[in-house]
Amino acid sequence: MDEVPSPSPTLSPLQDPDYAVGLALVRRARRIRFVETVKVGIVWIILVALLTAGLLQLRFDARYLFQHADFVLRGVTTTIGVSLISILFASVLALFGALGRLSRNPIAQGISGFYISVIRGTPLLIQIYFIYLGLPQLGQQLEEIGRPDLARLFTLSEIQAGVLALSLNYGAYMTEIFRAGLQSVGHGQYEAAAALGMTRWQMLRRIVLPQAIRVIIPDIGNQFIAMQKDSALVSVMGIWEITYRANRLARKDAKFIEMLLVAAALYWILTIVSSWLQSRLEKRMAHAYER
Repeated sequence: MDEVPSPSPTLSPLQDPDYAVGLALVRRARRIRFVETVKVGIVWIILVALLTAGLLQLRFDARYLFQHADFVLRGVTTTIGVSLISILFASVLALFGALGRLSRNPIAQGISGFYISVIRGTPLLIQIYFIYLGLPQLGQQLEEIGRPDLARLFTLSEIQAGVLALSLNYGAYMTEIFRAGLQSVGHGQYEAAAALGMTRWQMLRRIVLPQAIRVIIPDIGNQFIAMQKDSALVSVMGIWEITYRANRLARKDAKFIEMLLVAAALYWILTIVSSWLQSRLEKRMAHAYER
């Protein structure tokens, strides 16, 4: 009677030599990345130390900086709030602008193209001045002809004017981002949705946008980071954000270097935090599409 061959013993992951080699390579890669990070950190520390030493040679008043840093710090919430609201409105404008650019309707194409051309062709600061100072002038003319109800629509507060200016400006630039995201969805998906009897809005909401948002989100993060810094321009209207607070103290006590350094450091920290959050969001969204 033939003997039944016994099954070969299976190795546990810890006994598998390939598994052990893989773990060793992973540990080595992590160690290399850690050493590189430490080296870069040391270079940063040296540069900060050299910069601090140079500032101290210029009679830099560090005590004044630490005494009044909290006054500038209170403007962070205003900066973040204005940027968040503006990026939300800008995203809506960019979506409609992208749909207009992709539309076959000449009116939609003309309106979106004209909006993008005008906004991208003029400086943001001019747009802020026009909205904050120019629109009230139109409101006065409406009052003179007996339309005070419409005149009130053209008289905006500082925050409203700042949000409107940032939203219009970034909406024009983000239109191309949304257009590229919408065009990244394969044409076959449109045909399949049309074959199921979906309307254009159903197709956009259920098929196109969920796939396009993965392409759009990283660029929106980059635009939000840039907007946090560009929001300093709304200080010309007297909004009490970071730049306005720093400039107010700098003019009062002639401590421009100290206060501007505080403002620059706060914008830098906001950029670092926003970049970290953006990278985490990108990794999370990438995991959703991994197989």
